[in-house]
Amino acid sequence: MNRLTALNPDTASGKTKTLFDAIHSKMGKVPNMMRTMGHAPALLEGYLSLSGALGGGTLGAKLGEQLALAISEANSCDYCLAAHSFIAEKMVRMDSAAIAASRQMSPIDTKTDAALTFAKHLVEKRGLVSEDDVAAVRAAGYTEGEVGEIVGHVALNILTNYFNNTAKPTLDFPAAAAL
Repeated sequence: MNRLTALNPDTASGKTKTLFDAIHSKMGKVPNMMRTMGHAPALLEGYLSLSGALGGGTLGAKLGEQLALAISEANSCDYCLAAHSFIAEKMVRMDSAAIAASRQMSPIDTKTDAALTFAKHLVEKRGLVSEDDVAAVRAAGYTEGEVGEIVGHVALNILTNYFNNTAKPTLDFPAAAAL
C-alpha cells in the first residue's frame, strides 16, 4: 500500500506539470515514482537532472542498469528492482541471466564485477571506502572520472531506493521483488 500519493498528471500544475509533460513526452507515461516525487518539484527536477547527466556519461546504459539492479537489491527496493529489471530487459536488451547476475552480484566479467563490487562497498560502508576499494576498481581499468560516475550512480539509486521505500508507490512495472 502506498504511503505517499501519486499525483494525477492531468491535474498537476506549475513546475510539476512542466516536468510531468517532459517525462510523458519522453516515456509515453509518467511512472508512479515520478508522479509521487511531483509533490516536491525540486526533488523530481534534481532526480531527472542527475539521471539524465549520468545517462550521458561514459559508463553506458548497460552498466548503469547493472549498478541500479545491484544497489536496489542491496537496499531491498521492490519498486526500483521492478523498474530497472524492465528497463534492463526491454530497453538495454539484457537477458534474464544477466539481470539476475547483476542483482545477485554473480560473476559477469572482471571489469563489470569490479564496478559492482565497488558500488556494493560504497553502499555497505556509506561512502567510506578504503584505499584498497578504490585501487581495486582502478586496477580493473576504470578512470578517475568513471569512478566518480559509479559514485554518482550509487547516489542516484540510493535516492530513488530510499524515496520508494518511504513512499511505497504502486508498482507500474512487472514485479521483481528483492531476492
